[in-house]
Amino acid sequence: MRPVDIEADVKEMERRKRVEAIMNSQLFREELERVVGDSIRESGADGISALLSDVMNIKSGTAPSTSCVVPINDIRGIDSMVYAKGEKLLRCKLAAVYRLIDLHGWTQGIYNHVTTRVSQDTEHFLLNPFGMMYNEVTASSLIKVNMQGDIVEEGTTNFGVNQAGFMLHSAIHQARPDIKCVVHLHTPSIVAVSTMKCGLLPLSQESCLIGDVSYHSYSGIVIDPDERQSIAKDLGPSNKVMFLRNHGVVCCGGTIEEAFHITYHTVLACDTQLKMMPFGLDNLVLIDDEVREKLLKLGSEGEVE
Repeated sequence: MRPVDIEADVKEMERRKRVEAIMNSQLFREELERVVGDSIRESGADGISALLSDVMNIKSGTAPSTSCVVPINDIRGIDSMVYAKGEKLLRCKLAAVYRLIDLHGWTQGIYNHVTTRVSQDTEHFLLNPFGMMYNEVTASSLIKVNMQGDIVEEGTTNFGVNQAGFMLHSAIHQARPDIKCVVHLHTPSIVAVSTMKCGLLPLSQESCLIGDVSYHSYSGIVIDPDERQSIAKDLGPSNKVMFLRNHGVVCCGGTIEEAFHITYHTVLACDTQLKMMPFGLDNLVLIDDEVREKLLKLGSEGEVE
């Protein structure tokens, strides 16, 4: 075993080699030119001055003078070479969904997950590190796991994954290969609707745009094989929204974009229904099945206002 001081020297040499490789990288120079160019176009010379001031303040250990937002795409230069084709974009999209959920106020601290399937062949999935807030999630921090929730690539943090939480997603991904992304939420409105015997009613356009809805009596123990089969059976072969009774909802999509689209309208539909419920079910007009099917078809074609 090497002495501690020699080990530290070796690590420092490796770090310097990595920094030198990045600095000499053509990809790094192109990325730096792009960032500087964008800053000039957006803010002119003042933007560059503020950017340089922030860098100098960070080096000196003082707080930046301007507000700082952690970038979603933090995969730069040669770092992008370690990912398979298309994975960098997939990571950026998934991290962006975490940020959008945070902006809409649908988060519950570090809990819940949004998962996406990386590869149909290897059955690998990306999800958030267990311990990061949604507004902290970046493309490189996402963790890659297999169907059992075992870590394949740990990302750029020291956090692990919430395996128990991932099992719900795993059950859906395993049962429905057509689903690429699963969003799990339990906002107050969603939980309220999940407790109602009537479930989500066709009261608004948003409730029609998500298609048919499934329901599952959630026990919280997804590790059990029978529970996993029950989840798959209740979701069915084509539905993309399933309420977990007294718990929340899972919204699914063939793409990350579709999953967020369905999630957004599910939240709106639940919020709308709760505002209508005080008037009593007898006073509410339900949208008939023919109109629901028409709205769903128009929505899938992007023709709904």
